[in-house]
Amino acid sequence: MSRRFDVSQADIRELVFDECARVVDTGNLLVIPTDTVYGIAADAFSASAVAALLAAKGRGRDMPPPVLVPRAETVFGLVDGVDETMLALTAKFWPGPLTIIANAQPSLDWDLGDTHGTVAVRMPDDESALALLGRTGPLAVSSANISGRPAAQNADEAQEMLGDDVDIYVDGGVRETGMSSTIIDLSGDVPRILRRGPITAEELREIVPELIDLDG
Repeated sequence: MSRRFDVSQADIRELVFDECARVVDTGNLLVIPTDTVYGIAADAFSASAVAALLAAKGRGRDMPPPVLVPRAETVFGLVDGVDETMLALTAKFWPGPLTIIANAQPSLDWDLGDTHGTVAVRMPDDESALALLGRTGPLAVSSANISGRPAAQNADEAQEMLGDDVDIYVDGGVRETGMSSTIIDLSGDVPRILRRGPITAEELREIVPELIDLDG
């Protein structure tokens, strides 16, 4: 049976995050608040946990989850060939609602799905999410919803959709924007916006002038 904890209660917050880290270590799933919407989270380095995440959402391997990181410098361990463009983007927009797709480190022992050698990374601007990521390390996190339905903006919506497929629901209150992150793809020859979001093409072009918008 799923458990639910309200992390607005400061006296239990640290204990909740410790228990969440234990759950991740055992290959089970969490629902956590982020700065955009609620996310369903799993150990990024556990193939079985990532498979369970995709199954809970009703998704296939062709839609691999992004990876949330606790600090910007974590990208050096996950991304192959971090360049000045990526560093400039993370310096300006992280923590925040920008997901960056880049070529993954080929030596990493993980299976996020059919990534074709890439990884999507983001550092969320949310105190609870960052505190948890500081304990667990990188987490595979996708929006907390059944595929085809809107992303959950609160723990109630997430629990209604995902039920007992998730071990712990971390309740951090309502996510007001309900808008998923902007996604930019740096893995190819030409940088591309794959999904519009809170960070606009105009803002991104201040750093990446050659950016094209495929979500237009």
